[in-house]
Amino acid sequence: MVESAAIFGVDAYGVRAEVNVSGTVPSFTIVGLPDAAVQESRERVRAAIRNSGLRFPYEKRIIVNLAPADIRKAGPAFDLPIAVGLLVATEQLAPEQLAETVFIGELGLDGAVRPVSGILPLALWARQSGRRRLIVPEANTREAAIVGEVDVYGVTSLAQVLEILNEPEFFVPVREDPQKILAHRGSSDVDFSDVKGQAQVKRALEVAAAGGHNLLLIGSPGAGKTMLARRLPTILPTLSVEEALEVTKLYSVSGHLASGAALVTERPFRSPHHTISNAGLTGGGSIPRPGEVSLAHFGVLFLDELPEFNRDVLEVMRQPLEDGHVTIARAAASLTYPARFTLVAAMNPCPCGFYGDPVRACSCSQQAVAKYLARVSGPLLDRIDIHLEVPRLHHDELTAPPAGESSTAIRGRVERARELQRRRFLRELHTVLDGHELPGEKVPLATASPSPSTFCNAHMSSRQLQRHCTMEPEAKSLLSSAITAMQLSARAYDRILKVARTIADLAASETIGVAHIAEAVQYRTLDRKFWR
Repeated sequence: MVESAAIFGVDAYGVRAEVNVSGTVPSFTIVGLPDAAVQESRERVRAAIRNSGLRFPYEKRIIVNLAPADIRKAGPAFDLPIAVGLLVATEQLAPEQLAETVFIGELGLDGAVRPVSGILPLALWARQSGRRRLIVPEANTREAAIVGEVDVYGVTSLAQVLEILNEPEFFVPVREDPQKILAHRGSSDVDFSDVKGQAQVKRALEVAAAGGHNLLLIGSPGAGKTMLARRLPTILPTLSVEEALEVTKLYSVSGHLASGAALVTERPFRSPHHTISNAGLTGGGSIPRPGEVSLAHFGVLFLDELPEFNRDVLEVMRQPLEDGHVTIARAAASLTYPARFTLVAAMNPCPCGFYGDPVRACSCSQQAVAKYLARVSGPLLDRIDIHLEVPRLHHDELTAPPAGESSTAIRGRVERARELQRRRFLRELHTVLDGHELPGEKVPLATASPSPSTFCNAHMSSRQLQRHCTMEPEAKSLLSSAITAMQLSARAYDRILKVARTIADLAASETIGVAHIAEAVQYRTLDRKFWR
């Protein structure tokens, strides 16, 4: 019996490869709901054992059971545990040599051990289940070693696996420090200091980054919508170790993690084409995989030319935008993928792109403009906190050298605002757990985020809004007048309040003032200009 593991969603579960060799009628059977890739492992294992100079029992009946037998097994990662099980069954390895050891890897016909996807969640399962040793393909070694508390050995061949099992004292397990990896994040090739003009848009992006708010940019072609959106990740706070591990799990199981990489160190920026399908955006498929909304977890999902996306595709984003996760239901099981991202959408105001442009005249009819804008539904607009028009730059702005703040300076303010929010939610957590309020100054800076569902203002619940959004009387009066005049929905009211809370945090203000409300309301007027 050989220990291995398999992926279910973004987590792993244990799989035992039970091998029985008996009889005199030659056969090789794999049971336990294997898919085609697992069935084909028979030929890979047979050739790998033979070409590694080891003995394969051709004249025997071989049965391999992958337990538990009621869950479908997929992928080539079971090649190595099946081969090791055969070596034990034919007395080429002693069973005690496999104690507390997990084997994962694909075999080549020459006995080489090839990398597989999903190593990080498999390594996390090995640690949580108390396994002592993990043997993985060499290309996956750093990714597996990042979890710690498990001795990770990277191998290049089946023969090397035997060497480690026979003489473990001659091999040193690999160690990785996630803090050091995150500290050596690379520099970005884009920066806000390159942006000319657009002061109002840069301010809105700062607010969006500080509070995790969704953003819609509307403007003529060439106004700079895409250029500005691509710079948003440069002002987001750096990933924490917990966030990096969660993002890396998603990239690992979907096969997007770079070969030899240990962690995703930068916040994701995903920009799918408008022809993407429902399954491509939210996840799914015959073998379920995370979609773009999950690959943008803790980062930015950028939808350029928003009205060009299929309306059904846009509507399926409602759940992840509201809940922060995607649930994919299948006949056999229901999978949940995390999807806590910041949505940045960009669009033209009409099919030709120049509706309302001060320089070029629009060639579209009013009916064509209305039909184009109607591709974006009201419920989806309600879930976008900030609506902003990106104006065309004047000639003097285009010819002047860039003189804006750097991304580093803006990120400093964003991180300070996020820290205020973290402390606020941490105090709330202690209040719930201990029944009393903790003083703000006594909350340690190194304490982890209190809840994966509430780590910035955009994700506050209605109860948290009442608790944390104290307004000055004049601010409350202004908001009431704006709600009445603009006929805003209850969801829009909540989102204005969340944005105002973020603006107050950027100003280090405990209460929400008139200026904060006025700026937040301003970010909700654009949909009234175009959609009414």
